[in-house]
Amino acid sequence: MDNNDILIRLRYALEIKNKEVAEIFKLGGVDVTVPEVIMILTKADDESDQQIKCNNNMLDSFLNGLIVFKRGKQEPKPGQSDTPEPSIKKSANVNNLLLKKVKIALALTTEDMLDLFEQAGITVTKGELGALLRKEGHKNYKECGDKYARNFLKGLAIKYRG
Repeated sequence: MDNNDILIRLRYALEIKNKEVAEIFKLGGVDVTVPEVIMILTKADDESDQQIKCNNNMLDSFLNGLIVFKRGKQEPKPGQSDTPEPSIKKSANVNNLLLKKVKIALALTTEDMLDLFEQAGITVTKGELGALLRKEGHKNYKECGDKYARNFLKGLAIKYRG
């Protein structure tokens, strides 16, 4: 699953309009116009289609913007910088970051997330979910595969569009 696919599925699941997607990107620190949003959210059937590739920094900015959009701007603590450093070090942990940041944005509990996975048709234990939400480098950290991310987004769609 590439970053554009993640954005398309997340936008669908949460019923976010194109104008709101542009606003969320802006909250995350990336200026994107509504026509550019449409080009990002368009699935490219072949190479001639106009599609803007969503890189890791853009996805990270969108997820940060989603947190601000859903929960409001958080005042930085003394000694903390205003702009967070990019969370995505390499492409492998994009799915882990998706789970963490959507959990924060929607104020989901562990039980809520387990229910989302169950609604999508897969069983995830508390231990597995904890491993997926751990910081990279932790001894119990587990990389989140596309199957988990896809089913998480499917569960969100069932819950919020159902």
